Amino acid sequence: MDVTRLVAQDARRAAQVLGETRGAALAGERPKAAPRPVIRESWDRTVRGGVDPDHDFRADVLGLEEVERRRQTSRLRHVLPVLQEGLLPFADSGQHIVIVADAEGRALWREGSPSGLRRADGQGLGIGGDFREEVVGTNGVGTALVARRPVQVVSAEHFVRTLQSWACTGAPITDPRDGRLLGAVDVSGPLESHHPATLALVGSVAKLAEARLRDLHLSSLERLRAVAAPVLARIGGRAAAVDTDGWTAAVTGMPYTTRLALPKSLAPGRRRLPHLGTCQVEPLPGGWLIRPSAEWPAGDDTTRIVLDLAHPRRSTVTASGAVGSWTHELSPRHAELLYLLALHPTGRTAAALAADMFGDPARTVTVRAEMSRVRRYMGAFLEHRPYRFTEGTEVDLLLPDDPLDLLPHSLAPGVVRSRGGALHR
Repeated sequence: MDVTRLVAQDARRAAQVLGETRGAALAGERPKAAPRPVIRESWDRTVRGGVDPDHDFRADVLGLEEVERRRQTSRLRHVLPVLQEGLLPFADSGQHIVIVADAEGRALWREGSPSGLRRADGQGLGIGGDFREEVVGTNGVGTALVARRPVQVVSAEHFVRTLQSWACTGAPITDPRDGRLLGAVDVSGPLESHHPATLALVGSVAKLAEARLRDLHLSSLERLRAVAAPVLARIGGRAAAVDTDGWTAAVTGMPYTTRLALPKSLAPGRRRLPHLGTCQVEPLPGGWLIRPSAEWPAGDDTTRIVLDLAHPRRSTVTASGAVGSWTHELSPRHAELLYLLALHPTGRTAAALAADMFGDPARTVTVRAEMSRVRRYMGAFLEHRPYRFTEGTEVDLLLPDDPLDLLPHSLAPGVVRSRGGALHR
């Protein structure tokens, strides 16, 4: 069904058709017009989650103090000017609102036309509201966070009935440093004012926001590099200057690596760090000076890997052992790769991984490039030829209760097979 064209031609007829499609789907019947795949998958998740299509979702709203705390700790605050400049002129020209939510689907900022804001207030779409799929069903914020791509939800494509007078377009915003999901931006307005170009607009502005975050990251590393340069020049032996997240600004006397894995909490003093062993840790403005001991470690003695894929919006890998532990949030692609390796402890060739990832065993160059990036932080635990976890490493998989909720953004054939072919129904 071409929803965009149908709405542009006749909004009232579009609402009727979508309502019939939704009604048939909820009744377990075969609809005359099939819903779009992204909507069907979201409806399936929402039904399994037990969301009531007629319920009121306005009870669990964050207080202003908690909203402010989240604002101050969110990296999204750095890109608000980009989002405002790109989307507010469009919103102000109609009855639209712009919502910026964090990775948990909580609305932290909201702006737009006065009429759009009044309408949103009347339906509980305010600051602090919870837009997760498991709370309000299919919607522009929650579904974009799960699908990890721009999504448009029009009229009765919304699962909860009270949202069906809206046309919502959302796009996820990820941290360009490591693919971590930061939140989503959404433009919502009346169905009658829906514009076919909104999806491309919101997706493009989200990419601009990510580009701005990339620039800010590079600028912060440049500042740290300038501070660290005279310090490193005086040091004999090996040392690295890294920011608080482990991203490397400069090194001396040791191989350069893009990022060092740091423990969840790090303090000055003598510490044992993954891959480096015993180190002297000293504070720098905006980061740390890491000075490994004179003896180069034979290898990381971490013995346990926990791959946590139990949550639809966040996947992590945790390594732990005698040197301590560290956790890394995974990009969608890296979550897929590590999951596929965990399924095949004896290893996968590049061609086999390419088939698992893309359905095309010839795409080995892409697989090797991605595995090279994974090895930057997992190198001590991965072998190649074939790709596999190192012998003796214990790998634990934490999976969602329902297999259909496994990496819901993924279209990789190997992941789809693990879901029992749910995406092909």
